[in-house]
Amino acid sequence: MSDKVLSEQALKDLTGLAREIRGKTLYTIGKLGIGHIGGALSIVEILALLYGQEMKYDPKNPASPDRDLLVLSKGHAGPTLYATLAVRGFFPMDWLDTLNQGGTRLPSHVDRNKTPGIDMTAGSLGQGLSAACGMALGRKTDGSKVKVFCIIGDGESDEGQIWEAAMFAAQYRLSNLIAFTDYNKMQIDGTTEQIMDLGDIEGKWKSFGWHVERCNGHDLSAMHAAVSRCREQAEKPDARPSMVILDTIKGKGASFCEGKVEGHNMPVTLEMANQAIAALGGK
Repeated sequence: MSDKVLSEQALKDLTGLAREIRGKTLYTIGKLGIGHIGGALSIVEILALLYGQEMKYDPKNPASPDRDLLVLSKGHAGPTLYATLAVRGFFPMDWLDTLNQGGTRLPSHVDRNKTPGIDMTAGSLGQGLSAACGMALGRKTDGSKVKVFCIIGDGESDEGQIWEAAMFAAQYRLSNLIAFTDYNKMQIDGTTEQIMDLGDIEGKWKSFGWHVERCNGHDLSAMHAAVSRCREQAEKPDARPSMVILDTIKGKGASFCEGKVEGHNMPVTLEMANQAIAALGGK
């Protein structure tokens, strides 16, 4: 298990990785001309942390049975995961030019049958956490050391299936499951408070029997420490599944959509994307 505190070099490397992933995400959506830019940019740092520090995987053997698994339940944020996988060597970088076009292997929502490194097909919100529970139960039954990670959205948490999965994971003590809520507090039609107020989101998950952490979802060091605490509690006799609430900003890092509800899904020109990339430092 990695230390709770990132080394100066590790933090520098992860910061650079996050910058590159954000830039590639902007480029990918800008090249297409439209996309779910807001919720894609709010998960950049957690994907950088998972693929740069926390997960066990082999880009040359993406179906390895002993790899850690990731379910991106909010599958419309696929461009960020595609950017991450491309940067980490799962497939050629020029695939990013084909997002959601005819014959692409990178559809708008992630598809495990098309893209190397995708562990769960997503699209219908609410289903990914259930799939992650099944993966975790299967690995636990087999005595595997594989970890299952899952990213859900806060708007997605309006779905009843999320809470059915929450009960299931607690019932079967799926301590090999670490989930994250991208709590950017906005969804397609407005703020989560306006549409369906989640209230005490930490209290909700605790009441369902989960170990809960909360931190800034753009702070790599804070997220690493939170994941380390989740791993620690997973080794205890009363181990439980873990939920990390990530306080994020929708559209983080792109002034044209940062903190804006309309950034959920919007037209993005390559010029807009390139200007945002330049503001990030050109990567």
